[in-house]
Amino acid sequence: MDPGPRTARRAVDRSERPDRQQAILLAAEKLFAQHGYRAVSIRQIAEEAGVPLALVSYYHGQKHELFQAIFDHWRSTVDERLALLAVAREGTPGPRMLKRVVEAFVAPVLRLRASEEGEYYAQLVARELFYRTPEAAQVLEEHFDPMAHAFIDALHAACPGSTRAAAAWAYQFAVGALLHHISDDRVERLSRRQNRTADAGAGPLLVDFISAGTAAVLVPAPSTATRTPKRRQA
Repeated sequence: MDPGPRTARRAVDRSERPDRQQAILLAAEKLFAQHGYRAVSIRQIAEEAGVPLALVSYYHGQKHELFQAIFDHWRSTVDERLALLAVAREGTPGPRMLKRVVEAFVAPVLRLRASEEGEYYAQLVARELFYRTPEAAQVLEEHFDPMAHAFIDALHAACPGSTRAAAAWAYQFAVGALLHHISDDRVERLSRRQNRTADAGAGPLLVDFISAGTAAVLVPAPSTATRTPKRRQA
C-alpha cells in the first residue's frame, strides 16, 4: 500500500529531527557563550542553526527551556565528576585524598574546555555563573548545587578537624580559580608570551594551587574546651 506523500513527508521529518534538534542546541550554546543569554534572540539561534524560526520552539520550547536543555544535554559531565569524586574519597583522609578530590573537581572541566564539542559549553558555564541571571540561578540550583554539596563534604572529610563552613569557603574559592582559568586568556599577554592559554601543563599547576589553598583554609578548628586559668602566686 502506497503510504502517500503526507506520510512519507512525516517519515522524512522524523529522520531529520535529531540533526536539527542538535543543530539548534549547539547554536544556542555557542551564542549564549559568546554574547550571554539575555543578548541572544530565538531568531539569531535559528539563523545560526540554519533552520526555520518555528523549529526552535517546536523542538525546544521557549528560550529559557532551550537554555535548560543545554545543561540537561551536558549532565554527563556532572556525573563524571561525581564518579571521580567517589573514587577520590576512598582511602585515608589527608593531603593525598585532598588532592584527588581537587583533581576530580578540575580535570573533567579542563578536558571539556580543551575539546571541540565542549569548548562553548565550558565558556557558557563560566559566563553565566559570573553574571548570575535568574535563568542561571535556576540552573545552578538544579544542576550544580547537589554536586557542590558533595564536593564540600569531600573537602571536609579529607581534612580532619576542619569545619564544613570552612570547606564551603574553600569550594567557593576553588570555583573562582577554575572558572577564571577557563574563561580568561590574558595569560599569554601577562606572561609576555611565555605561557599559552590552552597549555595542558597548566592543569596540574591549577590542581596544586587549589589543593594548597584549600589545605591552608581547612586547618583544624581550635578547641572549644575551656581551660582552667592558672592561679597567681601571692
